Amino acid sequence: MRDIAGIIMKYKKSIVVVFMLLTVLSAIAQFFVSINYNMSEYMPEDTPSTKAMEVMEEEFDVPLSNAQVMIRDVSVQEALLYKDMLEEIDGVSDVVWLDQVMDLKTPLEMAEKELVETYYKDNNALFSLTIREGDEVEITDAIYELIGEENALTGEAADAAVAQSMAASEAIYAALLLVPLIIIILVISTTSWIEPVFFLTAIGVSVLINLGTNIFIGEISFVTQSVSPILQLAVSLDYAVFLLHSFAHYRDKTATPEEAMKLAMKNSFPAIAASAATTFFGFLALTFMQFEIGADLGVNLVKGIVLSFISVMVFLPALTVVFYKWIDKTQHKPFIPSTFSIGNGVMKVRIISLVVVFVLLVPSFLAQQQTTFIYGSGEHPESTRLGSDIIAVDEVFGKTTPIVLLVPKGDVAREVRMEQDLEEVQYVTNVISYNQAVSPAIPPEYLDPSITEQFHSENYSQIILYTETANEGDIAFQVVESVREIAESYYGDEALSFGESVALYDMKTVITRDNIVVNILTVVAIGLILTLTFKSISLPIILLLTIQVAVWLNLSMPYFTDTPLVFVGYLVVSTVQLAATVDYAILFTENYLENRKKMPAKQSIMKTLNEKTFSISISAAILSCVGFILWITSSNPIVGSIGLLLGRGALLAFIMVLFFLPALLFVFDKVIGKTTLNANFLGEDKQ
Repeated sequence: MRDIAGIIMKYKKSIVVVFMLLTVLSAIAQFFVSINYNMSEYMPEDTPSTKAMEVMEEEFDVPLSNAQVMIRDVSVQEALLYKDMLEEIDGVSDVVWLDQVMDLKTPLEMAEKELVETYYKDNNALFSLTIREGDEVEITDAIYELIGEENALTGEAADAAVAQSMAASEAIYAALLLVPLIIIILVISTTSWIEPVFFLTAIGVSVLINLGTNIFIGEISFVTQSVSPILQLAVSLDYAVFLLHSFAHYRDKTATPEEAMKLAMKNSFPAIAASAATTFFGFLALTFMQFEIGADLGVNLVKGIVLSFISVMVFLPALTVVFYKWIDKTQHKPFIPSTFSIGNGVMKVRIISLVVVFVLLVPSFLAQQQTTFIYGSGEHPESTRLGSDIIAVDEVFGKTTPIVLLVPKGDVAREVRMEQDLEEVQYVTNVISYNQAVSPAIPPEYLDPSITEQFHSENYSQIILYTETANEGDIAFQVVESVREIAESYYGDEALSFGESVALYDMKTVITRDNIVVNILTVVAIGLILTLTFKSISLPIILLLTIQVAVWLNLSMPYFTDTPLVFVGYLVVSTVQLAATVDYAILFTENYLENRKKMPAKQSIMKTLNEKTFSISISAAILSCVGFILWITSSNPIVGSIGLLLGRGALLAFIMVLFFLPALLFVFDKVIGKTTLNANFLGEDKQ
């Protein structure tokens, strides 16, 4: 490491120039990276709903509708005019209304009431339509201009439009709140006004390079775009702090800044490498998810950690030595002492800490398994246009979720029998097919293709079921199961189904399995790193227990507050919290082991508490601020839930390391001494 440090010091100016050029190029490149807002596209290709969608795209020219428009207080003729105007908007296609499922020359009173009220109820018209993917913002803006404030627009396309339009502004808003907060925290923790700028520059460079290098991936999810940069900044800022604190320490003991930096790089390398390794392998576990949004986020975070590590170990030393005079000229007195006399107080309540945690351990573990989950994007606040529009449509037409069935074409009698069975399924309000809309007695070839093409392709018949359920939840998923069972009883594996509720049902199946795999991989990987770091059998168990209890406490709170939790947020945070906050426990334990060689257990723990609480609190404060600001600024329920869980998780991990870990280390001191290679503990504790 010292030889590498010598090379970096020799070419320090060139390194600064190269990194700055890479940063500028990456900052430009990030604008050419596509952002995907469609969660269903991250489902594995072998899931039933994904296969069904592929067949639909191959067989039918008419795509599944992804939006609904409700027009209030209109006659049938006025509704037809609105339908024509919607069809004229560029990017809107396949506007479906009542005129396509019945002859409007027939008086509505004589038609089937449920069929009519699916589209027209109390003088309100509800249109289903398809909005071109990729241009949701422009197209929905045009629809809003047409329908005005008093009418409503809902659906997946509206969700995507909101996510797209808010993503950039919310990222800027989060940065405007976050950067000053981090600077304040870092100024408090250092003795130079300019030093925090060095920290943020080193990590900011790596964040921008990470965003720019996504151009080689081609496309990332909106979750990754929203979460990855801020999360990378929060979890890797410690690396820069470790290095510059070590540099400041050696400045007083060496003749030149170059020599001080060489020693700082050599001595801080193990701590930075261990910290980066735990986070790296924790994030790597996300890439094993079948639900590919986890892999998308995992790849970006792993790449980000590697780039942050390189930036701190190559760019930051060069930058610091080139501009070290700025640090010297901007020195200030410490605002807060770096040591606190809290060791004695924490040790006095150690038994209470152990009892409280062990009392909460089992209930929190069980509660976090019983949380009610949301598998889609979650609910939009009523204060937003989309949130109020959803409520408006539900109040008039009720919750309506379509399920599409594709079955082999040809056997009309079998189709009719299956449709009759489907109509009997609870919560199914309407079944629309060729047999229902036209007649099973009229051969399709006698009719105009414009009538038949929405129901028949070369190989399949399309049947659309309308259900009065939300797009997810126990009832919605029970309906999906019932519909699939009936379809399979007639057609076996040849029956295909898709739709939002079907996709979310498949998503639930996939990511429930992912949860088990990811959590096991995370614990095993971090456990192995801790074993190698400490050369101990007992310490990895103690450290993992400390942070894992914080994770369980965090994830159990939605159950106790009866708040549904977005599952993607749960899955990400259950991994990220462990990977990102185990560093607090590592820092504490390393110092405890060092002190334990010179003093008894109680004194070594008290000394560690006094000396390291400040450092750990700074790391926890930064990560917690990042999480809570994500929660406050994001209108997207997935990103918001990740932020809330992350902010709360960092605080809980800090509390656990401050109170529970010292109690465990004290209780198991003898076991640790015997199960740790070259522990060299000082004699027998005589307290």
